[in-house]
Amino acid sequence: MAEQSFNLTEKTIITEDDLRRIPHGAQILLDQAARLTPLAQDIVAERKLTVHRKRRGDTRVRKIAIGADHGGFSMKEKIKTRLAEQGIETQDFGTFDERPVDYPDIAHAVAVAVSNGTVPLGILLDGAGIGSCMVANKVPGVRAAMCYDVATARNSREHNDANVLTLGAKMVAEATLLEVVDVWLHTQIREERHLLRVEKIKRVEEKYLR
Repeated sequence: MAEQSFNLTEKTIITEDDLRRIPHGAQILLDQAARLTPLAQDIVAERKLTVHRKRRGDTRVRKIAIGADHGGFSMKEKIKTRLAEQGIETQDFGTFDERPVDYPDIAHAVAVAVSNGTVPLGILLDGAGIGSCMVANKVPGVRAAMCYDVATARNSREHNDANVLTLGAKMVAEATLLEVVDVWLHTQIREERHLLRVEKIKRVEEKYLR
């Protein structure tokens, strides 16, 4: 007997009520960005439902936020040029020269832009990439990842759906940093197992926002 399929792509949040009529072993098709509530996830596991995600037609990044302290300023400008060549617009939150500034101020501004939906993604640079990552991750909704090679860049997107990339401008060669940016921007999370784990990250954050 062929498996039954149910199309739920019109919903952005999938609850237990949406799945109560779905029989054991069936397949469900969801929108790429749809979220399952914790109880809905339990039903998926209990009934051994197979989840498929419908890809959207155009998922190219068109605009990002970018920022750097004085240690990352020069590299920021080179990344902006690289992105412009790819047709990606940047919203630059500074700094705009090499005079000393405090990285928390820049990192916070970029993270807020991502958190409130002004832009989908952000890139931050400082000397090591660590401080900016710490600051960005204090902002609700931000999943910042400090990446130092192509493998960590790809993993942060495929597995963790990182929406802010932090880079150590003084720690990694220029050619590598540019390659990291390219891979990070053109990699997406797709597998259901990773999406569900990211939902758990969000639930941890929600516990501390109440």
